[in-house]
Amino acid sequence: MQLIIEQFPIVIRALNVGFLQTLKLFFVTLLGAFPLGLVIAFGSMSHFRPLRYFSKILVWIIRGTPLMIQLLIIYYFPGLVLHNPIWGGSESGRFLAASFSFILNYACYFSEIYRGGIQSIPVGQTEAGLVLGMTKRQIFVKVKLLQMIKRIVPPMSNEIITLVKDTSLARIIALQEIIWAGQAFMKGSQGISGAIWPLFFTAVYYLVCNGILTVLLGYLEKKLDYFK
Repeated sequence: MQLIIEQFPIVIRALNVGFLQTLKLFFVTLLGAFPLGLVIAFGSMSHFRPLRYFSKILVWIIRGTPLMIQLLIIYYFPGLVLHNPIWGGSESGRFLAASFSFILNYACYFSEIYRGGIQSIPVGQTEAGLVLGMTKRQIFVKVKLLQMIKRIVPPMSNEIITLVKDTSLARIIALQEIIWAGQAFMKGSQGISGAIWPLFFTAVYYLVCNGILTVLLGYLEKKLDYFK
C-alpha cells in the first residue's frame, strides 16, 4: 500500500498526459467526421450512380472491417508496401494516421445515421416546400435540418460514447494515449515496473468522460423535445 501511495503522483501525471492525447483524438475525430459523414450521406443518396455506388461501397468496406485493421493498414501500408512512409515515425505522425483512420471510420457510421434521419422526414414536407417556391437547399436547411437533428441525437450519442472507448485502439500503432500510458507501468516506465493497478485506474477516466457526455447529450435531447 505504501508503494502505491508513493507511485500514485507519478502514475497520475502520466495518465493525465495520455488522457489529453485521448481527448485530442476524440475531438479531432468529431470535427472531421461530422461534416464528412454528411458528405458521404449525400453521396449515398445521390442520383449520380457512380457517386452513389462509390459511397455505398466505401461505407460497406469501412463498416465491415475492424477499426484496428484499418489503423494498421493506413499507418503501415504506405511505408511497407509503397516504400513511402508518409506518416513518419514520430508521435505527431502516428497521431495524424490515427486521426485519419478514426475520421474515415466514424464518418461512414455517421453517414448512415444522417441518411436515416433525412429519409425519415415525410416526403410531403419537401413537396409542400417546392409548392411554396422554396429551393431544395432552403427546404433542407429550414424544414428538414432541425427535425433530422432531433431524430439522430440518440443513435449519434451512442456512437460518440463508443468513440471515447475506441480511442484506446490507437495504441496498436504506438500512439501514447491513456491505455498505452497505463500499460507502460507494467513493462517498466519512470522507474515503475510490474504495476498493473494504473491500467485498471484508466477506467475511471473513461467513466468520468462518458458520464459527462451522457449528461450533455441527454440535455441536448431534452432541448429538442419541442419537435414531438
